[in-house]
Amino acid sequence: MSLLVVGLSHRSAPVSVLERASLSTDAQFKLLQDTVAAEPAAEAAVLATCNRIELYADVDKFHAGVAELSTLLAQHSGVGLEELTPYLYVHYEDRAVHHFFSVACGLDSMVVGEGQILGQIKDSLARAQELHTAGRLLNDLFQQALRVGKRAHSETGIDRAGQSLVTFGLEQLAAGEDVRDWARGKRALVIGAGSMSSLAAATLARAGITELVVANRTLDRAERLAQILTEGGGTADVSARAVPMESVPAELTRADVAVSCTGATGLVLTAEAVAASVEGRTGAPAAFAEESAAPDVRPLPPTSVGADENCPLDLPAAQQSAVQQSGFSVMGEAAVAGMDAATLEQHAAWVDNATVDRRLAARRSPETDAELITALAATAAAVGRIPERRRPEPVAVPARPQPVLFLLDLAMPRDVDAAAHRLAGVRLVDIESLSEASADAPMAADVDQVRRIVADEVAAFGAAQRAAHITPTVVALRAMAADVVAGEMARLDGRLPGLDDKHRAEITQTVKRVVDKLLHAPTVRVKQLAAEPGGAGYADALRTLFDLDQETVAAVSRAEDSTEKNAQNRGPA
Repeated sequence: MSLLVVGLSHRSAPVSVLERASLSTDAQFKLLQDTVAAEPAAEAAVLATCNRIELYADVDKFHAGVAELSTLLAQHSGVGLEELTPYLYVHYEDRAVHHFFSVACGLDSMVVGEGQILGQIKDSLARAQELHTAGRLLNDLFQQALRVGKRAHSETGIDRAGQSLVTFGLEQLAAGEDVRDWARGKRALVIGAGSMSSLAAATLARAGITELVVANRTLDRAERLAQILTEGGGTADVSARAVPMESVPAELTRADVAVSCTGATGLVLTAEAVAASVEGRTGAPAAFAEESAAPDVRPLPPTSVGADENCPLDLPAAQQSAVQQSGFSVMGEAAVAGMDAATLEQHAAWVDNATVDRRLAARRSPETDAELITALAATAAAVGRIPERRRPEPVAVPARPQPVLFLLDLAMPRDVDAAAHRLAGVRLVDIESLSEASADAPMAADVDQVRRIVADEVAAFGAAQRAAHITPTVVALRAMAADVVAGEMARLDGRLPGLDDKHRAEITQTVKRVVDKLLHAPTVRVKQLAAEPGGAGYADALRTLFDLDQETVAAVSRAEDSTEKNAQNRGPA
């Protein structure tokens, strides 16, 4: 069996596709169940966050596994397979391990170095354990990924390379101002009481928010979070209270900052609701700001090119050629783009009510053509028949008013209507704008050190898995040796029935020590060899050399899996 991951993330897909492909909790449970029920997969786990959806599986066939996992992702996400496929990536065996450890360290996050992914990995493992879809491989993988992530954060300064999405989002809202200075004295509304919302509430409290309101569909959870914020140590003095979801419109009118991260499938805040809250704060209707258009060439006076009867030029063809070659308007140089000198001369002659023999013009030399083009350009500039392209004139863009309401949408799919971005007096930061902003975020020098940690841990994980693969064979070999010792001692009892217990025990120990010494060096060495790349064949060699029964080896594996599963059901470390 081999590790396979099929998924999509902010690196491979636009936010709009990630938003549509997001999986609810119920959809994740169903996806796990259907994956292990499929033929190629024996184990499965789903890692679904606001910027990635990945399906991990232990498969026995690569191509069949890729096809099956891709199809299942498409079915449960609701995005058609043909549409989803271009955005999917596939990692297999060691590359899959390397990818996952990089994810755990925050190297593949939208904000490099953020540590929230570790909690999401832990939740993903707990979900797979709850459904019993994670066996030895995925449990080992996820447990080590958690250790690798913790090691990266404790041994390096990767935390300096990035922050959580919450911190990064607040920095974007502050627009260059220090977050503490920006937040001081403001009132905040947090919509949702899950892990991301709780992190947002705690971050806002530490930043200096004076009043914080938590709204959630389940009021009890909102009240618990508000109580933690009020009584918990380590945060600044903040007044926190809980309200039901139906109170959000009224609370939004009072809030300066609103952070939303729910699992809702539809919009939590529509543009109209945001506009109403702005109007409630300012007393004036919130207008939608006009989208500033890119400056363009001002319209130029019409020319006679193809505009009059009997003009020898084909205007539609000239327009199409011009747009394809230069992108200029046909009111400028594009009117002559791509035309040869003979055609230009024919047009000039028609303008001057003369005629030109096309056949004679076609026989002109390149030098003549160059001279003719120069003369025609000078004539056109003088008479205005083919005007020159003019410089774009700057377009005055009215300044947007200072925002009175700051919105941070960390949900996927989005909670806040994207149209709210155009509302005057509103600053909206969502996953899409965070993705664009983080593309230019600086990388810390510690990233290289984390990459070395990942490479070392991938090698260690591979060695451990290969060594574990041979363990059942070694155990079966020692069990066979123990059976041989027991058989020989029984034979000795038959030959020496008067042997007392003391001497019998001494002989038994002696025989066992001989067998153990003979097996020690080969079994230790074979584990070392099996841990190296390409060492999987040593288990087969051991079974062949000692004529071990395959069913005995399989029984040892099943027993170890049962013991491992009992330990795993107690929860992740």
